[in-house]
Amino acid sequence: MIVQELYKIQHRHGFLPADELRGLSERMAVPLYRLHEVASYFPHYRLQPPSTVEVRVCRDMACHLHGSTDCRKALEQIASEIGGSQVKVDGASCLGRCDGPPAVAINDQVYWGKSAMELESIIRGALAGQPLPHQHGDTGPLEWKIDPYAGEPLYEVARRLIESWKADPDTDRQRKRIRLGDPVLAALEAAKLRGMGGAAFPTFKKWSIVRGAPGSPKYSVCNGDESEPGTFKDRELLRRAPHLVIEGMIVGALVTGCERGWIFIRHEYEQEIQCVRRALADAERQGVCGQRLLGSDLSFPLEVFVSPGGYICGEETALAEVLEDRRAEPRNKPPLMSLEGLFGKPTSMNNVETFSWVPAILTHGGAWYRDQGINGATGLRLHSISGDVNRPGVYEIPFGLTLGELVNGLAGGIRGGQRLKAVATSGPSGGFLPPQIPLPRESHHFTEGLVKRKVVAEGAESLDLLTMPLDPDLFRPFPDFMLGAAIVVYGDRANLLEQALNCVEFFRNESCGKCVPCRIGTTKLAAMLRERLQSNESTDFSLVGELADAMFTTSICGLGQVAPSPIRSVMKYFPEELSCRPKLKNSKP
Repeated sequence: MIVQELYKIQHRHGFLPADELRGLSERMAVPLYRLHEVASYFPHYRLQPPSTVEVRVCRDMACHLHGSTDCRKALEQIASEIGGSQVKVDGASCLGRCDGPPAVAINDQVYWGKSAMELESIIRGALAGQPLPHQHGDTGPLEWKIDPYAGEPLYEVARRLIESWKADPDTDRQRKRIRLGDPVLAALEAAKLRGMGGAAFPTFKKWSIVRGAPGSPKYSVCNGDESEPGTFKDRELLRRAPHLVIEGMIVGALVTGCERGWIFIRHEYEQEIQCVRRALADAERQGVCGQRLLGSDLSFPLEVFVSPGGYICGEETALAEVLEDRRAEPRNKPPLMSLEGLFGKPTSMNNVETFSWVPAILTHGGAWYRDQGINGATGLRLHSISGDVNRPGVYEIPFGLTLGELVNGLAGGIRGGQRLKAVATSGPSGGFLPPQIPLPRESHHFTEGLVKRKVVAEGAESLDLLTMPLDPDLFRPFPDFMLGAAIVVYGDRANLLEQALNCVEFFRNESCGKCVPCRIGTTKLAAMLRERLQSNESTDFSLVGELADAMFTTSICGLGQVAPSPIRSVMKYFPEELSCRPKLKNSKP
């Protein structure tokens, strides 16, 4: 694969030397322009030799809120004093360490929660040719309900299914697959397991579609890109329980008939990549992954695919384009991935967490998982929470837990004695919600679910956000609400117009550029906000609504559709922020 071969070259040299590209072109019998087409697109690749020390400071959401702009300035000053042109300091999109801001990558090694003095020491060491120290995350057991294995042996669910396949004397593979898969699909349906990557599509339905889709071979892909600011839950699973992801994919392959699989992981997750690769090697030794599973006529080779970078790779069709050695530009839909996905074949693509819940559900039963929910909701999930809270991190919670119980309970409340000002309930995609949300009188159907679940009283004029159960079924009817895996909390010191600019600039930086509405729209939105924050002149925000409508209607994928959400939410819920005196620091976009 072109993308992975380029990754190997970059890993060896720190960039892509011209002679290496020519050699790769000859070995793969691929035109040189095809290699440049890919190499020039992705942010991870460099076509020129880098500086001796490359420093990239995360500039998004939690890191921005926790002083990454000041950190970058300090590192730029340090670089000018000790390294000159040998040290280059730049910004970076989210590095996946929102719970330890600010995050900084030095020569592609990611660090988090370190002071400028500590980072200076690492930079000086790199300049002197010393090996970079590695900062490691916890690899201890999760001790969460998602992992049914207290220890060894692992893969018991997969073993049972493979042995069941071997014991079935029927020579018709399709009939055997139906008998094998029907109880699995029934358990997932009873559990009401949803996609945990954002769309919340029922897992049993997706697997059923792939199983019944004509065409062969079929493929399985785990989406572990996780590049949206505020989202880092899958990181914990990949590092601390990779066996769950692997087993979920094996089970899915047995049910759907997928013959090969990939675990797609962002390149910044270096430790997680190594953990998954070790777990894959162990699964192959145990015979539950690879060729001839447990001596049967079933095979399911599975491998890690390292992302070349870019938030857009998390969009499923863009991810498929990368796996096919093309630029990460989303496809038009239909067709659906389940019917015509990777290489034009039926493809089962699920999130890391979705696959990881399968072993526990098949161990304890679908009803067990379903009944873990509270306040009228069903099931369990992992949530990332960061920003102005005392205990940022990943928490396993029941669906239906209120936002207040997560923020003020598990996450320890607002840091620094601040009052709650806003919550982004889906990273930058959903914008900012205030503690008290006016309820639209003219649209009763928006609130009837809240009344039924006793979140608000009949006739209530506002909703206390902290009493809102974390349940996508309640959030979905509200046009301004999105509930994702990333919750970012803002205290009363935050300038939300500046935070909106930060979010819009993220979308601008990460737009793939394929469609005009997104490419031009995100640039225009960012320019409007920056102009307002850098001048005393009033800015006409009336254009934002028209621009947002056009982007939502005509953008190819969700990035362009949600990019205006941060500023639209500020306009709607925090209009006083629009008239604030400029408070923008001299940050670089």
